[in-house]
Amino acid sequence: MKFITLIPATVVAFALGGCVVAPPVAGPVYTAPPGVVYVAPTYAIPGPGYAWAYHPHYGWGWHHPQYGWHRGWR
Repeated sequence: MKFITLIPATVVAFALGGCVVAPPVAGPVYTAPPGVVYVAPTYAIPGPGYAWAYHPHYGWGWHHPQYGWHRGWR
């Protein structure tokens, strides 16, 4: 009898004993340079690879290392 009650417990342990998935890592932390006020983005990220960055002359915007600044500087 003990063997019969052990089988369902083993099946449940295998069914619920899957791998543990780590939570997604938060994106990069955007910090302002000294003396600059941080301004949050006003629209969603335009695509993969863009990062919210500060430009010394134009201010905050989405920057891609290959494509440059999103929407240029209007």
